[in-house]
Amino acid sequence: MENQQQNNPLHGVTLEKTLTDLVEYYDWDMLARLVPINCFINEPSMKSSLKFLRRTPWARKKVEALYLENLDKFRQQ
Repeated sequence: MENQQQNNPLHGVTLEKTLTDLVEYYDWDMLARLVPINCFINEPSMKSSLKFLRRTPWARKKVEALYLENLDKFRQQ
């Protein structure tokens, strides 16, 4: 199990950190285009988006996939 986590690039990265990095890099409008879910489209906020993503596994997977696609960019910041 420990070896699995060492190979997981999201290990130790909170959902809040993931979303914060994405919003800072893209902004809410672009994020809504890339991951078209209502919490990003209609009056987006960090609190409501985190609540939705924590309760909705398919949406969280999309956000995590986008984060992983851009992981090198976030590590350089």
